[in-house]
Amino acid sequence: MSTMRGAAAYGRGAGAYARIGVESAVMSATPHQLIVMLFDGAQNAIRAARIHMQSGNTLEKGKAISKALDIVNNGLLAALDTEKGGEIAERLGSLYDYISRLLLAANLHNDQESLDQAEKLLDDIASAWREIGGAGVQG
Repeated sequence: MSTMRGAAAYGRGAGAYARIGVESAVMSATPHQLIVMLFDGAQNAIRAARIHMQSGNTLEKGKAISKALDIVNNGLLAALDTEKGGEIAERLGSLYDYISRLLLAANLHNDQESLDQAEKLLDDIASAWREIGGAGVQG
């Protein structure tokens, strides 16, 4: 029993340490780096959703897809500045909306193809975002 408690305490401690690391990274990040972190988080959530979908774990699949949706809608989409970003920001907004619909379809129908397509689109946008490297472009 004490081994179980020790493992649980270690898990809580490691989790707290990880949260502090993430919080520190967020606090010191540039706006460009924050967007990169959002892409990374969405992509990690989609990969987790795929694993849960393949193993038949509906509850965890739903949680992972919900996390990806939250990042896309309340992170990436919310960060768009249509005044400064103009047409590019508008097109990205449409693309994020489409990605959200793909994620919803993947969750509702256990549709791995929709999940794969959402991941591919996010990968493409993230790659382009990383290439601009924070050269003052916000979007």
